Amino acid sequence: MGDPEEAAPQPGLGSLLPSKEFLASRKGQLLLGELVLSLITFICYVASSAVAFMTVPLLEFLLAVFYFYAYSSKLNEKFKGIHWPVSDFIRCVTAAIIYFSISIAAVAKYYDGASKAAGVIGFIATIVYAVDFYIIFNDLTTFIKQGDAADAPEAQKSEDEDSDSD
Repeated sequence: MGDPEEAAPQPGLGSLLPSKEFLASRKGQLLLGELVLSLITFICYVASSAVAFMTVPLLEFLLAVFYFYAYSSKLNEKFKGIHWPVSDFIRCVTAAIIYFSISIAAVAKYYDGASKAAGVIGFIATIVYAVDFYIIFNDLTTFIKQGDAADAPEAQKSEDEDSDSD
């Protein structure tokens, strides 16, 4: 049937690479896009006169690396103390807002090409982060609605038992 060597984890540095299933997933592609866009934006800001804005893409790159590693190695399933979707949602919302504001400032205030490129790529990163937080938001609301629907019959039942309508 299957080759046992295919199922075994790769030794050495190969074990640090994410699985093909994760890279093919929507979350994997969004995180990979966030990684690439944050790195390119960081490089553009370092090369521009708007070097003061380089901190945001660097921090967002490092956070995207952390979440990429956490989701690809399934740390989110091992560490239940952190509510991963909510923390990822907050990361994406703040990143989208901050990228949008510094991109406007970079395009409007600075006139060199690297600042303009960083601003344009920052707008693209804003869209990617916004799509990510929109998807996380929809998943969270679906999860909450399912939890409410499961609790509703029990709550109605206990209210009916407690009432003395006879």
